[in-house]
Amino acid sequence: MSKVAAIAKLTAAEGQRDALVKVMEQLVDAAADEAGTELYVLNLDTAEVDVVWFFELYSDSDALAAHGQSDTMKAITGQLGGLVAGRPELHFLTPHRAAGITL
Repeated sequence: MSKVAAIAKLTAAEGQRDALVKVMEQLVDAAADEAGTELYVLNLDTAEVDVVWFFELYSDSDALAAHGQSDTMKAITGQLGGLVAGRPELHFLTPHRAAGITL
Protein backbone atom coordinates (compact mmCIF):
# COMPACT_ATOMS: atom_id res chain seq x y z
CA MET A 1 0.00 0.00 0.00
CA SER A 2 1.17 3.52 -0.68
CA LYS A 3 1.22 6.44 1.68
CA VAL A 4 -1.67 8.86 1.77
CA ALA A 5 -1.51 12.60 2.41
CA ALA A 6 -4.30 14.96 3.30
CA ILE A 7 -4.64 18.71 3.49
CA ALA A 8 -7.54 20.10 5.50
CA LYS A 9 -8.68 23.71 5.71
CA LEU A 10 -10.87 24.86 8.57
CA THR A 11 -12.23 28.38 8.80
CA ALA A 12 -13.04 29.56 12.29
CA ALA A 13 -16.27 31.34 13.03
CA GLU A 14 -15.72 35.05 13.62
CA GLY A 15 -13.72 35.57 16.81
CA GLN A 16 -13.29 31.82 17.43
CA ARG A 17 -9.86 31.11 15.91
CA ASP A 18 -8.05 30.77 19.24
CA ALA A 19 -10.76 28.50 20.65
CA LEU A 20 -10.66 26.38 17.48
CA VAL A 21 -6.88 26.09 17.68
CA LYS A 22 -7.08 25.00 21.32
CA VAL A 23 -9.53 22.20 20.42
CA MET A 24 -7.46 21.16 17.39
CA GLU A 25 -4.32 20.95 19.53
CA GLN A 26 -6.00 18.06 21.38
CA LEU A 27 -6.36 16.25 18.07
CA VAL A 28 -2.67 16.77 17.29
CA ASP A 29 -1.71 15.37 20.69
CA ALA A 30 -3.86 12.27 20.13
CA ALA A 31 -2.54 11.76 16.59
CA ALA A 32 0.96 11.36 18.02
CA ASP A 33 -0.14 8.00 19.44
CA GLU A 34 -1.97 6.72 16.33
CA ALA A 35 -0.31 3.86 14.49
CA GLY A 36 0.38 4.87 10.91
CA THR A 37 0.07 8.62 11.45
CA GLU A 38 3.46 9.85 10.29
CA LEU A 39 2.87 13.62 10.19
CA TYR A 40 0.02 15.63 11.63
CA VAL A 41 0.77 19.33 11.49
CA LEU A 42 -1.56 22.15 12.55
CA ASN A 43 -0.71 25.35 10.68
CA LEU A 44 -1.97 28.91 11.14
CA ASP A 45 -2.63 30.78 7.90
CA THR A 46 -0.47 33.89 7.57
CA ALA A 47 -2.90 35.74 5.28
CA GLU A 48 -6.32 34.76 6.63
CA VAL A 49 -6.40 35.00 10.42
CA ASP A 50 -9.49 32.78 10.78
CA VAL A 51 -8.06 29.90 8.71
CA VAL A 52 -6.14 26.90 10.03
CA TRP A 53 -4.67 24.13 7.91
CA PHE A 54 -3.64 20.57 8.62
CA PHE A 55 -1.01 18.69 6.69
CA GLU A 56 -1.30 14.97 7.32
CA LEU A 57 0.72 11.96 6.16
CA TYR A 58 -0.35 8.37 6.79
CA SER A 59 1.42 5.09 6.14
CA ASP A 60 -1.59 3.88 4.14
CA SER A 61 -5.33 4.31 3.64
CA ASP A 62 -6.09 2.06 6.62
CA ALA A 63 -4.21 4.46 8.91
CA LEU A 64 -6.14 7.40 7.47
CA ALA A 65 -9.42 5.57 8.04
CA ALA A 66 -8.44 4.68 11.62
CA HIS A 67 -7.64 8.33 12.33
CA GLY A 68 -11.00 9.46 10.95
CA GLN A 69 -12.85 6.92 13.10
CA SER A 70 -10.87 7.43 16.30
CA ASP A 71 -12.60 8.22 19.58
CA THR A 72 -10.68 11.50 19.75
CA MET A 73 -11.85 12.53 16.28
CA LYS A 74 -15.44 11.77 17.24
CA ALA A 75 -15.11 13.80 20.46
CA ILE A 76 -13.44 16.74 18.71
CA THR A 77 -16.03 16.78 15.93
CA GLY A 78 -18.69 17.17 18.61
CA GLN A 79 -16.91 20.27 19.95
CA LEU A 80 -16.69 22.12 16.62
CA GLY A 81 -20.24 23.51 16.53
CA GLY A 82 -19.99 27.28 16.86
CA LEU A 83 -16.22 27.25 16.35
CA VAL A 84 -16.15 26.74 12.58
CA ALA A 85 -17.74 28.64 9.72
CA GLY A 86 -18.89 25.81 7.50
CA ARG A 87 -17.56 22.38 6.72
CA PRO A 88 -13.83 21.61 6.57
CA GLU A 89 -12.32 21.54 3.09
CA LEU A 90 -10.48 18.22 2.59
CA HIS A 91 -8.06 17.18 -0.15
CA PHE A 92 -6.55 13.69 -0.35
CA LEU A 93 -3.27 13.17 -2.16
CA THR A 94 -0.76 10.52 -3.15
CA PRO A 95 2.72 11.67 -2.11
CA HIS A 96 5.16 11.49 -5.00
CA ARG A 97 8.52 12.90 -3.88
CA ALA A 98 9.74 14.59 -0.71
CA ALA A 99 12.78 15.96 1.08
CA GLY A 100 13.21 15.38 4.79
CA ILE A 101 10.90 12.35 5.04
CA THR A 102 10.94 8.90 3.51
CA LEU A 103 8.13 8.04 1.15
